[in-house]
Amino acid sequence: MVIVCVQRFTSLLCLVTVGVLTLSGNAQKLVEKRSDHWVSTWATAQELAPVAVDPPQVPVGVVRPNFNRARGGGPRTDVPGTLENQTIRMIVHTTIGGSKVRVQISNAFGKKPLVIGAASFALRKSESEIDEATLRPLTFGGRSSITVQPGVLVLSDALIFELKPLCDIAISLFVSKDSGAPTAHTLGLHTSYISKGDTTTDAAIAQSTTTLAYLWLSSVDVVASPKAFAIVALGDSITDGFKATPDANQAWPTLLANRFNTKGTVPVSVLNQGISGNEVLRDGAGVSALARFDRDVLSRPGVKWMILLEGINDINLHGQITGPTALSAEELIFGYKQLIERAHSHGIKVMGATVMPEEGVWLATETGEAKRREVNRWIRTSGEFDSVVDFDEVVRDPTHPSCLKPEFNPGDNIHPNDLGNKAMADKFDLSVFKN
Repeated sequence: MVIVCVQRFTSLLCLVTVGVLTLSGNAQKLVEKRSDHWVSTWATAQELAPVAVDPPQVPVGVVRPNFNRARGGGPRTDVPGTLENQTIRMIVHTTIGGSKVRVQISNAFGKKPLVIGAASFALRKSESEIDEATLRPLTFGGRSSITVQPGVLVLSDALIFELKPLCDIAISLFVSKDSGAPTAHTLGLHTSYISKGDTTTDAAIAQSTTTLAYLWLSSVDVVASPKAFAIVALGDSITDGFKATPDANQAWPTLLANRFNTKGTVPVSVLNQGISGNEVLRDGAGVSALARFDRDVLSRPGVKWMILLEGINDINLHGQITGPTALSAEELIFGYKQLIERAHSHGIKVMGATVMPEEGVWLATETGEAKRREVNRWIRTSGEFDSVVDFDEVVRDPTHPSCLKPEFNPGDNIHPNDLGNKAMADKFDLSVFKN
């Protein structure tokens, strides 16, 4: 009887021990997963679906050209009205590298469910051609397909992949059913390739139409070294790279990322969250900076700093006039303070960038110029920002400070060309971001 009890106790103890070992193994995997230091290596900001924008109030004596034409002049950025039984292959230029990769798909502004039948990841060789040895399927909860409901963002499963910094990757999405108007970033500055059927595993997209927009792709994240971090460049068309050369990685945030990641120091990603036409205070071309702050800054993993370059669109659309309905410098400064406080409450430091000159733009007046200079005085001297980068000083003509330097002016008098973007990126003291 005693022997039987001892045997039963021994068996029970073995079962308990095995159970503990199994739990410990699962717990170890959970700990390893939670200890992964995810940082976005690339991201872009989604915009509202195209809508008619009310023309700005026009100062007395100013002749207004066709408003839509006045907003143009950048690269061709056709966005398809829908995708159905089609694949889009999008090219992303990374900043930092890592040991695992995942992507975020956003249907933030979609009106219909987004049905992805297949998705893939690969390193890009040239144009739409990929390195087939690096081709990996993207899955979502272990499944190759997923339906993303309107307003929803989803993360792919993590891929174990040694991704190098400053390389080009291709993300391909097969959209099997009518998507409706896509959630997009219009000025992607990299050619995307759209083809019929599921071509997510094709080495190249042979017959395709192209766009410079990103559709539904919101970010690419990596598991990076523990010291790695991200800087969000929150801005308008100047940050977006409106006059930068397409497919050449010449927007100032990209050039700043190059500086960080070619010096062998701590890996630092720079995320371009610019939207052309964006305002601080009001929706228009994309929701306002105040409204998109949580999605475009706080939701990005690994963010320690934000660079804020916005305000010229607020001034142009609402501040070039006088009177009770005109935007004041104080209102714009209030918006800056709100963004600073919200960032600080999440442990994110903020660098303020001075608003750049624009004389020669059809909207520009002495009234707006006075407000720009008042805002810049506050940015430089208030002490509200953790640091300041003086873009105005970098790009203005020293003999005519309300104008861009001729060598930086592509002809529209407001958006710096590639040379101007490089001068802006070179202005940063990288040591500031170590604090």
